[in-house]
Amino acid sequence: MPGGPQIRAWRPPLDGVAEVLHARFGEHAYPMHAHDTWTVLLVDDGAVRYDLDRHERGAFGELVTVLPPRVPHNGTAARPGGFRKRVLYLEPHLLPARLIGAAVGTPAIGDAPLHRLISSVHRLIRTPGDEPAAEAKLALAVERLRARLGDQPEMGPPGREAARALRDLLEENIVPGLPLTAAAARLHFDPAYLVRSFSREFGMSPHQYVISRRVDLARRLILAGEPMRSVAVGAGFYDQPHLVRHFKRILGVSPGRFAQSPS
Repeated sequence: MPGGPQIRAWRPPLDGVAEVLHARFGEHAYPMHAHDTWTVLLVDDGAVRYDLDRHERGAFGELVTVLPPRVPHNGTAARPGGFRKRVLYLEPHLLPARLIGAAVGTPAIGDAPLHRLISSVHRLIRTPGDEPAAEAKLALAVERLRARLGDQPEMGPPGREAARALRDLLEENIVPGLPLTAAAARLHFDPAYLVRSFSREFGMSPHQYVISRRVDLARRLILAGEPMRSVAVGAGFYDQPHLVRHFKRILGVSPGRFAQSPS
């Protein structure tokens, strides 16, 4: 491929994600190697041929490929033109070790909702301030991935009590924010269960609830005459562009236009 491989790798501020990799490869062939993390791979263009546990496998199209920790594998383009991929390297504690055998046996999963969830994680973690939304999508993706590997959690249907407890906890932390994993630990519920329960009870995700309350707070700060440059931080947004994007999405006007409206 002209110009060689194109790689972007980083560690996001997202609990359980050791690394994110977005890459495009042409001629490069990975030799046999292993990771200490779970590798969750999406191939957006082209196809990858790889060996896992002495079996030849392939990753392409809408498949979600899951490679378990410490199991060697390689990888190369399956056809001319190379391939483009996105990878989440998940810390071992997100998926129990007992699922390693299932992943070795069936690393390729055809599941469109799971593919969409993982794609959403990749999209959201690229935008500063959207990490809480990425965390919720990741929790749902991990829950679905566990189920596809034969380890369905026994949590029952979404619960109103869990949803309202989470809402109260979020209300206590609107400005500073509270990671989903921290909320789950305090409430003694699984993160994915909390997301499903909250969404069922209130018709929106926990992150959407927090954003809407921050916009509500920003309105009050603007009407109180707070300088615009300090409204974003005072209302809990990452920065002013983050505030503007969500303020306009919810109210239909920018914070500046809102501030200039007739009293």
